Amino acid sequence: MSGSPKTAIVTGASQGIGAGIVKGFVERGFNVVANSRKVTQSTEIAATDHVALVDGHIGEPATAAKIVETALARFMSIDALVNNAGIFFTKPFTDYTAEDFKSLVSTNVEGFLYVTQLSIKQMLAQKTGGSIVTITAALARNPIRGVTAAVPMITKGGLETITQHLAMEYAKDGIRVNAVAPGVVYTPLHRETPKNVMESLSPMGRPSTVKDITDAVMYLTDAATVTGDILYVDGGSHFGRW
Repeated sequence: MSGSPKTAIVTGASQGIGAGIVKGFVERGFNVVANSRKVTQSTEIAATDHVALVDGHIGEPATAAKIVETALARFMSIDALVNNAGIFFTKPFTDYTAEDFKSLVSTNVEGFLYVTQLSIKQMLAQKTGGSIVTITAALARNPIRGVTAAVPMITKGGLETITQHLAMEYAKDGIRVNAVAPGVVYTPLHRETPKNVMESLSPMGRPSTVKDITDAVMYLTDAATVTGDILYVDGGSHFGRW
């Protein structure tokens, strides 16, 4: 199978960072299975001979199963997984509701769990290793006063922890597990955020772009001996005050 194109799965793929990652993989000759709730309606990516689209909520086991089945039926392997799907919103801690919490856990945690379990099972069966990269958040380890994101960061901090545990669990199998932790990024999520506010959230005064995050994901996908790493793409915000 060494001469065959590799296959990547990308969740949260319909726009922004996810769509950028899909394009990055295609440019590198990968086949891609792209998922989001309504990815078939995306204006940024489209189905081709090398890109399969799977609609559905990634927090549901049936959606994860359909993604993996599509990857194997269309492209015969799973070599890389990027867990990009995620939701984020801020409120004072005491204002988060039970429904808010359930929604965050469903997309951010269950959305990681089911598809990662199935992908690792397939990678183990293939015996050719693989790469898993999860998009977390620099904010998980670097609280900013005024950014009231305590409850969403429960999920992102948990993803950092499981990344490192899985990296150790599957190191001997050649399955590498890493994360990219963005700071503030120019994406559709921030289209209404004033430019000066965006710039104030980065010590460099330069929010990241979709390409910056995509480049980090591509690096970790290629980096044969890097595992258990949290790669911060945040202008330095995770280690300083400004």
